[in-house]
Parts: sequence; C-alpha cells; structure tokens
Amino acid sequence: MRQILRYAAVAVLLFSSISKAQTLGPLTVEKIMRDPKTWIGTSPSDISWSEDSKTIYFNWNPDKNAADSLYGFDLTSKKISKIAPAIRKTLPGKSDVFNKQKTQRLYEKNGDIYLISTTDYKIRQLTNTVERESNPAFSGDDQRVVFIRGMNLFSIAPDNGLLSQLTDFKSGTKKADSKPEGHKKFLKDDQLAMFEVLKERKEKKDAGKKITDAEKAAYPKEIYLGEKNVSSQQISPDGQFITYRLTQPNKSAKSTIVPNYVTESGFTEDIDARTKVGAPASQSEFWVYNIKKDTTLKVAVKNIPGIGDKPDYLKDYPKLDSAWKKDKERDVIINGPFWSDNSKNAVVVVRSLDGKDRWIMALDPETATLKLLDRQRDEAWIGGPGIGGYPMSSGEIGFIDDNNIYFQSEETGYSHLYSLDVVSGKKTALTNGTFEVQNVVLSKNKKSFYLITNEVHPGEQHFYKMSATGGPRTRITQQTGAHEVTLSPDETKLAVRSSQSNVPWELFVMDNPDAHTKSINSEQVTRSTSPEFLSYPWRKAKVVTIKATDGQDIYARVYEPKKSNGKAVIFVHGAGYLQNAHKWWSQYFREYMFNNMLVDKGYTVLDLDYRASSGYGRDWRTGIYRFMGGKDLTDNTDGAKWLVKNYGINPKKIGIYGGSYGGFITLMGLFTTPDIFAAGAALRPVTDWAAYNHPYTANILNEPQSDSLAYRKSSPIYHAAGLKNHLLMCHGMVDVNVHYQDVVRLSQRLIELGKNNWELASYPMEDHAFVEASSWTDEYKRILKLFEEKL
Repeated sequence: MRQILRYAAVAVLLFSSISKAQTLGPLTVEKIMRDPKTWIGTSPSDISWSEDSKTIYFNWNPDKNAADSLYGFDLTSKKISKIAPAIRKTLPGKSDVFNKQKTQRLYEKNGDIYLISTTDYKIRQLTNTVERESNPAFSGDDQRVVFIRGMNLFSIAPDNGLLSQLTDFKSGTKKADSKPEGHKKFLKDDQLAMFEVLKERKEKKDAGKKITDAEKAAYPKEIYLGEKNVSSQQISPDGQFITYRLTQPNKSAKSTIVPNYVTESGFTEDIDARTKVGAPASQSEFWVYNIKKDTTLKVAVKNIPGIGDKPDYLKDYPKLDSAWKKDKERDVIINGPFWSDNSKNAVVVVRSLDGKDRWIMALDPETATLKLLDRQRDEAWIGGPGIGGYPMSSGEIGFIDDNNIYFQSEETGYSHLYSLDVVSGKKTALTNGTFEVQNVVLSKNKKSFYLITNEVHPGEQHFYKMSATGGPRTRITQQTGAHEVTLSPDETKLAVRSSQSNVPWELFVMDNPDAHTKSINSEQVTRSTSPEFLSYPWRKAKVVTIKATDGQDIYARVYEPKKSNGKAVIFVHGAGYLQNAHKWWSQYFREYMFNNMLVDKGYTVLDLDYRASSGYGRDWRTGIYRFMGGKDLTDNTDGAKWLVKNYGINPKKIGIYGGSYGGFITLMGLFTTPDIFAAGAALRPVTDWAAYNHPYTANILNEPQSDSLAYRKSSPIYHAAGLKNHLLMCHGMVDVNVHYQDVVRLSQRLIELGKNNWELASYPMEDHAFVEASSWTDEYKRILKLFEEKL
C-alpha cells in the first residue's frame, strides 16, 4: 500500500525586499524559457520519512547543481542538511511490506533484500548477490522472507539463513527420457538376458538410485515454460499454493523505429520503439501450483459472467456483428491474487483486453476456479481514479479484515470506495456523491482510511480520515488548493508538499490531528523560489465554468489583461486525461509563464478542462469515446464563443496552441472549425491515431481494423483539406511517444493538398518532452511570432 497521498494546498511565501539586480523585469521568451533550476528554483520532491518518524527526506537543489541531491529535515532541531553520499547508501529503501505485528519491514535496495526493525531500527542484509532479488514479502507465519530471483520464488529464514527454492521454472521444453529403440533396444535386452552379471549390476544400480532419490530433499516441481514468460509469482500466506502468470509474446507484432540523426558516432542510429495500435496482443494464462499435491492447474475463464459479451460499437459493422460467436471468450488478464491473512480467501482482478470489463472474483486455489464478487462494465472503457485504465492494473484493492475487501468503482459515475464481504457477497458504498475519491490509504491498524477527494471543488483536493466501515469523513486540510501528503511511519505527522496556482511547490510538516493532537497548524520547511522569480506578480487565473453546447459545465482558467487588445489565445493541455483548470501549481509551468506574458501584451488567455479531462467523473472521462476531436474540440470552440460574448474578443482574432493531445486538438480546430481559430501552434501532435500506441488508443477508439469509422473521424490527417488559416507545427525528431513520422506524413498531405499557410519546426535532439532551454526558446519564439503576426 502506498503511503503517499497526492493533492495540492496553499503555501504563502513572503519576501520583504528584492534587489533590483534580481528583478525579472518585463517578460520575454528568452527569460522564461531558461533552465528553471537556474532562475526559478527547484521544488522538493520524492518525500519520505526516517523509520523513527523524526526526519523527512526529500530531493532538492537549492544550489543550482546539475542534479538534485538528498536532503533531510530534522523535526527536533528544525534544521535542513544535505545527506552525504556515504550516509545515503545506508538509508533504508522505501516499501510498505510489514510483518503482522508491524515490528519489521522488508525492502529491496540495489537488487538485494533487507530487513529493518521498526523498534530499534537495526538493519539486516538478507541477500548479497550479483543476481537481482525483488518483491520481498513475509510468509504467512512471518518466519520466512519470500522473494523473486530470476524467474523463481525463493525464501530465506532470517533466524538461520536457510535459503529454499520454492519454484523451478525453466525456459524451453523438457527433454524426453532417452530410451533405446529398434536394434538398440534389441541388443540391450539381449545383453541383459544373456549375462547374469550385467543384470545383477543393473538391479543394484537401480535400487541405489531409488534410495538416493528417497533421501533427497523435496524440491519444487519442474515447470517448463516453452517460449512463454513467467510473472506475478506469489505464494499464499499458508505456503500451500503458488500462483503465477504465463505470457506468450506475439512475435508477429511489428515494432517501430525512430531514427536518431545527431549522435556521438556521427552515424544515424535507430531507436527501437513501440508497436502501433491494433498490433497482435500477447496472450496470458493464470496458473496455480499446489505444493502439497505437486500439481499445476490453469485457471479457467470461460465461465466468467459476460466473458463473451459483444461490444455495442459492432452494431455499426454488420459483418463483424454477425460474425461474433456466442461462445467467444474475450482475452483477459488476471491480476493478483490478494490474500486474507488467514489464507482462507483469495481475490483476483480480471480485466478484459478490450478495456470494457473489470471483474473482481474469488479464487479457489484448490480447484483453480473463480466466483464473481463484482463486475463493472463500460461500453466505452473501464478507468478512473483508483481503478486504472489498462488491463495490467489491479486498481486500489486490499483486505480490511479476513472477510472484507475494499476497492474503487465508477458504478455511480464517479470513482468511490466500496467494501465487500467475500463470503456473503454483500457490497457497501463507503463514500458517495458527485465527486471523486482520488487516492486511498488504509491505516496500519486497518481501522481507518485516509482519503483524497475533490468534493469541495473539482479544482481542489483535500485530505480526509474516515472509519474503515464508512460514515462521516474528517477533513484534515482546510486551505484552498491541493496537497501531496506522506504519512510518517507512526502516522502522527504529515509531510505535505503544497503550492498555489502562482507559487511553486514547497514542503511543509504538520501534526496528524487525529493522532496525538488536534492542532492543524503547518510549518514551512523549504523556501525554493528565487528572488528573481518572485519579483514578477504571477497571476492567479480566475477559475470559472462555461456552459457547453450540450448543457454541461466546463471548468476553465481565464487570464484577464488589465487592458485588452481584443485578441485571445486558448491553451489546450496535453494527455487528454489530465486536469489543469485547478488551484495549484501546474505541471505546465512554462506555458503558465508564457500565458502571463501574453496577458501582459493584452491578450485574454483561456485554459479549459475539456471533455476527457480528469477530475470530473466517468461521463466526462469517456466523453471522447469513438470521436476524439468531437466534444473535446467543441468544448474549446464553446470557450472561444464565451470569450467573444463575455470579454468582447474579436472573433477573427482567436489563436490556439497546445502540445501532444493539445497539439492534436489544435490541428482538429484548424482543420474542422477553421472559422473559429485564426492561427494555431500544434506541438508534438498526434496526426493519425492509427499510428499511436495500443493501450491508450484502443481504449478510446477500439482497434483500427474493427472500428475504422472512429479512426477516420478522429485523425487530423483525414481532415487536412479544411485548413484555411495559419498553422505552425513543432516536433522533436527523436520523439518515442508521438513519433516524428506523424508530422512528416501530415506535411506530405498538406503539400499534396497545395496548402501554403503552414510551417514545420523540427528539433533534432528532442524527445516528446523537450529538455534543452534553446529548444524551448526557439519553439515559443515561433509561437509568439505566429500570434503577433496572424492575430
């Protein structure tokens, strides 16, 4: 269970005097696109606690070095100190793997397994090998430590150091015993029949082998994998069963290649990249090894309720619809199992590869059979906070006690927390309402949940405590915004990373008010931002709601100039499923600063959480199903009309820009709604969804070979003929996410269409996320030039 809870909050930084030499002055692209650590400062990150709950560790870089270093804040002395490399090597690694009494904790560090006492904090190294050991766990009786080495499970007894191998997985196939055939068999049989001494010696040898074999220790069953890969090896708490997944890679799935032109060698070097959506998927099986019976059983999936359900979208394809077989078994992946402490109950999470089903099921390891506990079906795709959007995700799930599990579901349209009795099947909603539970941690004593929800406002995230049986929630954070919180090991303190929409993240510490004190006062630990950065009055954008064409409320941030020039720019965030119209420091900090610069020049800037953005529930999340560039685009065009109506913007002077998904929306805006946007900058954009990766794209558009209509509607390259106004495209040439090939293909399409109102800027040494300040500067100077000249 992760102990880090993410959300955002208010941090107030007051600096009384800033020298003129440190003043930022009027914003320019050259100033704001500098290396941020050299002039903004570096926020603390990767927060953790010492085992005794007296020191907070974090990565930080107040000295503007090439990379961050580890620092520690001592709660007793109230001092921050840099942790020396020699000391850093001795610090325990992170994990939440405890024995039942919570007196010992396991962790992996540098490929070896360690055990630390939570009472005297002494550390014992249990392994010291060249080969990596991983995934340490306590056995059910806490007497052994189980871990993975290579393909196999091992256990070690800390008391005496006895190392035992629990599985014997082997690649390839077992060689058949060599028995003589034909004339060789005749000669052997004839020799044994003819010579009595040969016969007696063979009988003695065979008898000796039986005795030797009987005296040997019981080794695990040899399990040959053929060409399959093994993963998810796990032993039950009672040590009776081992579960594992076998995966057959699909060798026909073709990977893409990204050429790298600027290299140390002077030669073009190929980067092996991902497959494209619709590529043949790997097949997986889930197995149970019964140690006592020395047998293996494959878990059957044919009886899973709804395993053969046909997706609704096939109605648009009569041939595919009629070809669907009633007894078809959709491909699934089984995740888990999750065991009760008494070994009596095991639960697995089964996900369909088409993304439309998640089953939570009880596993009977004795018979390798499944029983349904909960099914969530979504004709779009399963996803949301605590649920996960991909087949390999188990989501948030665990045992509260030996009979009750907790998990999250979007059953109501919003991700909420539920408990379920695996014996009786009774399900209980622990939270409900028109908000999302965005993170969950069960306390160590399993009596309480720590939650993060956005029930106060979609643009705020707050930290709560609630009984494990549900009921009222105690709100711990009070200030506007959001927080990232790390609980101390004794759960009496909170390390809080906080920010405002115009102030970068800082570290605070506060008492957990439900532990030893009712105080909710927080103490600021770090001050990271530079005087130069603080000298500029960075704006708090106004968070507003805009009524969409279909009546839905779109949350947005609007940046208002003191004196409008009648022009506006819409910034479109990336990722699709991401939130940016909120009240904390944005990950798009460069774009935030660029928007401030545009406002200084008189532009009004709008930043919307369009359809498919996170934080607003299932219907908003899946609003782009089978049509990307549909409601997500109309939300932005509705925003443009709102600007005209409410801010007096000239409708012929509206620009749009964004990266990745934002670049895609920019293209779709210029191609399909050309009268709305006079100019647009599409950065690292997807131009054809059939060229993107499978996990993300297949959820939203299904597969191109089965839902070609969705890809035709959603891919800008098919709409390029609609370009009327001015387009700038910028793309890194070693982008292994959205490949440079995307923008090259679109360029050729625009050439063949005779379009001459576009340009392409290529960045030979940049991946999807730019690194070099020179690249950022060049890109945003081009964007500014586009808006200044074309709006």
